Amino acid sequence: MAEILDAIEIETANGPQSSVIWLHGLGADGNDFAPLIPALQLPKAPIRFVFPHAPVQPVTINGGMRMRAWYDISDGAIRREDEHGVRASQKLIETLIAREKRRGTEAKRLVLAGFSQGGAIALQTGLRHPERIAGVMALSTYLPIADKLAAEANAANRDAPIFMAHGSYDPVIPLARAEQSRGLLQSLGYAVEWREYPMPHSVSPGEVADIGAWLSKVLA
Repeated sequence: MAEILDAIEIETANGPQSSVIWLHGLGADGNDFAPLIPALQLPKAPIRFVFPHAPVQPVTINGGMRMRAWYDISDGAIRREDEHGVRASQKLIETLIAREKRRGTEAKRLVLAGFSQGGAIALQTGLRHPERIAGVMALSTYLPIADKLAAEANAANRDAPIFMAHGSYDPVIPLARAEQSRGLLQSLGYAVEWREYPMPHSVSPGEVADIGAWLSKVLA
């Protein structure tokens, strides 16, 4: 069994029966998005937010420096994700999903969310999960191991809502790569709600408002 990652947990009220597992980007940690919860202006229904800390590991594109990362990324003209690392993180997130279920959240009341690397793992895990979840939120990211999704996707989440948001001026993950991922998902029959904002590799106030509205809808 995979380890249970350390995480920051915030419950919006007592007795949550919905959960959002929100994964940070490369080099950050679970503190990155926790402060956004009040700005989401969610309904009063109790929700447990889980912000896990990724394992610390060397990252090739950063000169082998050790930092929190969901997977390694190679250096070069085409930066590729480490498939073994992606799948290892998928197992870690599956362990967190299982714990939320033990704590009273049904799969259909659980959202997987993430930014950048975290968003890639949210897509990787959510679309392969064997039970229908409430949705996947993928911010400033792309679809990893894209060529294997068609064969590995689980039918249970073929109709799960997907919220993808990206900055027009993102220098880290170019907009075109995110658009390519969106196109592949749509070609496979997924319903993708797409948002684009005039921003770099970051989060904007307008995006936060849209995230809040989407979460309120899928967890209603």
